[in-house]
Amino acid sequence: MYTDQLITCVDCGNQFTFTAGEQEFYEQKGFQNKPSRCPDCRQARKASRMGSGGGGGGSRGYSSGPREMFKATCSACGGVAEVPFQPRGDKPVYCRDCFQKQRSAY
Repeated sequence: MYTDQLITCVDCGNQFTFTAGEQEFYEQKGFQNKPSRCPDCRQARKASRMGSGGGGGGSRGYSSGPREMFKATCSACGGVAEVPFQPRGDKPVYCRDCFQKQRSAY
């Protein structure tokens, strides 16, 4: 059985409650450690990591700065296409407009 616990935040020094419900959630997720930061400091830390290029991109919301774009010739209209990957030549590459047309066709 879980009981609420008071924990002192390592960042701001304020006490916060680690509720019984949160403890149960931590156990279900397999987390080994109690939180060391209060919810406000956790949120601030998360926001600073997101804004400072804290990782490898993807769906986690991290950004490593402006994305490198490559110029290519659109396979449909022959216009200039800017894409976020280096075209290899073995697959068609579309400009923004033609890509949207291809996408809506499915």
